Amino acid sequence: MSEKYKAGDTEGIYFVTISVIQWADVFTRRDYCEIICNSLAYCQKEKNLTLYAWCIMTNHLHLICSSPVLPNIMRDFKKYTSKELYKAIKQNPQESRKGWLLWLINAAGEQSSKHEEYKFWQPGYHPILLHDNQTMEQKLAYLHHNPVKAGFVEEPEQWYYSSARDYAGEKGRLEVVLLE
Repeated sequence: MSEKYKAGDTEGIYFVTISVIQWADVFTRRDYCEIICNSLAYCQKEKNLTLYAWCIMTNHLHLICSSPVLPNIMRDFKKYTSKELYKAIKQNPQESRKGWLLWLINAAGEQSSKHEEYKFWQPGYHPILLHDNQTMEQKLAYLHHNPVKAGFVEEPEQWYYSSARDYAGEKGRLEVVLLE
């Protein structure tokens, strides 16, 4: 992996992107999004993750976050959510795409270098150090406008699975530290 995409500054604030394998649109169901939110809340409470902004899209999520142990948190977060999402898809009687999603996740696991039973997330988490206010503002705007650009909502704060509500002065789904 390139040095460009490693979280080396333990005090830095990072823009992070985590993507579903094959960009599969998994997060179209509320219960799957809740698994992500609950896991992020756990990481905030128990693993020293500071969350400044976040947004769950249909096939990826963006975070602006910091932690002295960010690589470990991302590893654990991906491992845990992978198991929980796989189980949720498998056990969901309303999941019309169950066969296809399980096939995709299982095939990705078989093709991985570790030959796992399944693989939910693409490798890495693409951390970008936000080294100045301009970069921070640009990534924050990008993150919050993602659902608008995708045509899901007209205003960023209308997207429930995002911190845009917090930045609009409303109460959001997760606790965030607002960037000034």
